Amino acid sequence: MSTLFLIQSDFAATPHILNKLQSLYMQDDFIILMGEAVQFITDAFLQTLNKIYLLETDCDTLMNLDIKNIEIIQYQDFAKLCIQHTRCISLK
Repeated sequence: MSTLFLIQSDFAATPHILNKLQSLYMQDDFIILMGEAVQFITDAFLQTLNKIYLLETDCDTLMNLDIKNIEIIQYQDFAKLCIQHTRCISLK
C-alpha cells in the first residue's frame, strides 16, 4: 500500500521536512509538493525519485526548469490522487 505525502511546508521548514521524508519514503509512495515547498524541486533527494507532483497553481515560480521527474497536475488530478490513497500524510 503506497502513501501519498503532501509537502506543504514554508520555505524555512522545507529542508527539515525533506530530511524527515527521506526516512519515511518507500519506493511506491507518491509526493505532491505544494506552496513554498515547490522551490526545493531541485533537492538532491527529490531528484532521485521517479515522479513528483506539483499543482499547476504553484508552478509560476518555477521558470523554465527542465526536470524530468515532475508531473504538473490540476486540482481534479490532486483530488483523484487523494481518493486513490487510504494513507495520506501532510508534512508542514
